[in-house]
Amino acid sequence: MEVDYSEIKVIGFDADDTLWVNETYFRDTEDKFAHMLSKYETPNAVDQELFKMEMKNLPIYGYGIKGFMLSMVESAIELSGGRVTPEEINQIIRWGKEMLDHPVELLAGIPEALKALSGSYRLIVLTKGDLLDQERKIEKSGLGAYFHHVEVLSDKKPSNYLELLTHLEIPPEEFLMIGNSLKSDVLPLIEIGAQAVHVPFHITWAHEEITPDQTSDFLTLNHINELLPYLNK
Repeated sequence: MEVDYSEIKVIGFDADDTLWVNETYFRDTEDKFAHMLSKYETPNAVDQELFKMEMKNLPIYGYGIKGFMLSMVESAIELSGGRVTPEEINQIIRWGKEMLDHPVELLAGIPEALKALSGSYRLIVLTKGDLLDQERKIEKSGLGAYFHHVEVLSDKKPSNYLELLTHLEIPPEEFLMIGNSLKSDVLPLIEIGAQAVHVPFHITWAHEEITPDQTSDFLTLNHINELLPYLNK
């Protein structure tokens, strides 16, 4: 695919599953949760009901581990008909705290790519999630020095991006977004006149799954290092 990034001056990066591993830990915890509740429901039913609970609670709790943990607690109470034990509730809380305290696992090639791009472009992070958790991950990642700005958004709709770019005085035509989610990191940017690159992660949260319009104009790469030849010309 032919792309022209000659006007790009600012590059935005999603964080979770773009800079570091994230969804894998949610899936692992979901598996443990389904196993714990298997005496009340089948694992498939537990997964489905937990996802429904997360979607119901999303406008209240937003994105992130804390909302996920609360949704697990509420799902456990409902699926068990109130029979879930205090120890099982405590176990859910422990799983959430383990996720919050998990070491940051950078994706391959990320430090090298950021180092290569930081000399020529202004780099920023645009992510969803819990503010404290994302700040913690930025600090633990050791990547903070590469970024001019870090923004934790409540959502990633076109209006959210446009408002932020206006605030940062970045014309959309000078902005390129890199991310793993078509729904959150790619299509909203195309809609506002910016550019985007899709670098898929091997696991995608169901809420982020979407079938793109085949006419959408964006680049899809298998690895972040494949981006460098398009920008460092």
